[in-house]
Amino acid sequence: MLKTILKHQNPCRIIGSRFKTSSVQYVESRARDPTFEKLMDKYKNLLKVIAIQDLILANPTNNPPSVSLDFLSRLSQKLHLNRGAASFLRKYPHIFHIFYDPNKSQTFCRLTDAAVDISRQEAEAINASLPLVVDRLVRLLSMSTTKSLPLRAVFKVWRELGLPDDFEDSIISQNSHIFRLVDAHEPNTHILTLTDEMRDKSFVASVENWRVTECCKEDCGDDRTEIRFSFKHSYPPGMRLRRDFKAKVKEWQRLPYAGPYEEMGEKKRSKAGTMAVEKRAVAVVHEFLSLTVERMVEVEKISHFRKSFAIDLNIRDLFLDHPGMFYLSTKGKRHTVFLREAYERGCLIDSNPVYSARRKLLDLVVLGRHAMLTKESRSVENFQTETPCLKDENGG
Repeated sequence: MLKTILKHQNPCRIIGSRFKTSSVQYVESRARDPTFEKLMDKYKNLLKVIAIQDLILANPTNNPPSVSLDFLSRLSQKLHLNRGAASFLRKYPHIFHIFYDPNKSQTFCRLTDAAVDISRQEAEAINASLPLVVDRLVRLLSMSTTKSLPLRAVFKVWRELGLPDDFEDSIISQNSHIFRLVDAHEPNTHILTLTDEMRDKSFVASVENWRVTECCKEDCGDDRTEIRFSFKHSYPPGMRLRRDFKAKVKEWQRLPYAGPYEEMGEKKRSKAGTMAVEKRAVAVVHEFLSLTVERMVEVEKISHFRKSFAIDLNIRDLFLDHPGMFYLSTKGKRHTVFLREAYERGCLIDSNPVYSARRKLLDLVVLGRHAMLTKESRSVENFQTETPCLKDENGG
């Protein structure tokens, strides 16, 4: 859709046409959503915590698993620990425990019992949902034009997809009737592909569930034929919509397109053909986000799938062009995109066990140095963040 039709609360901040606006200016011109921004404020530190947690759990030779403070200090820059490893670890005493080992004359860091328990809950939730994980991976491969993906691309999003960390063995090898690993033309590169019997399997995109619900509403005032190709939209607070923008959205909603699991067909050079290609790209990334555990992903990671999904457009601009469907945050030196319809007041609407376990770790991050309440009054299992989800009248 045209960027010229967006207008923000500040009348001077009108996004110009793409060829007149730099990529940085376009990102900065987007309408901010305070609910998602507050959530990303928490997530940017959670990602650092997870990185350290993974390093600790990857060192099982120590009992309990731990890493030396010297080791983490050498990785401070890579882990974006601006004030050093020790300072960062001390900010989260409910997650990390620093101790001195007299036998090795070194200071080490391990996870607290609460953090270990949360990690265990997440692992159990993933193992309990393996059939769902297999289906998720099959759907991802089915969106590819070749029904295959570079294994390194899947590795980029294994956590987002809720895959076990040993998914090559526990998922791929254990389901040889579904998946195959083949050598690519490049050295040390493998391609994950569907077996021949799985290539013709058909899927229904997640947006169809919303369309069915909308059509079944008694007060549905829209023509059911208009909903056929529509997506749910809600906009950031403070974002005023011009009349011509609303007209463009309505026109776009009616536009037929090839779904994420359908064959693309021949690309047409007409305006309608170009818009249909763009809408298919939107449908693909919408479905991609719907397959993730938390309905969010870093833009850089999803960009690794552009070629496989036959998306010729800039992924980040695609998200910015559709602020009613996606929200792009730039917190924490990374661009992260959320599926707007999946969230309400900063929380996932349709929760799942893996998300719930990860949310508990986020709760401990938000808790910071504050004293943990006694087990009698509140446990990790029922603990909620000090800054609970805020009401967002715009559906964010």
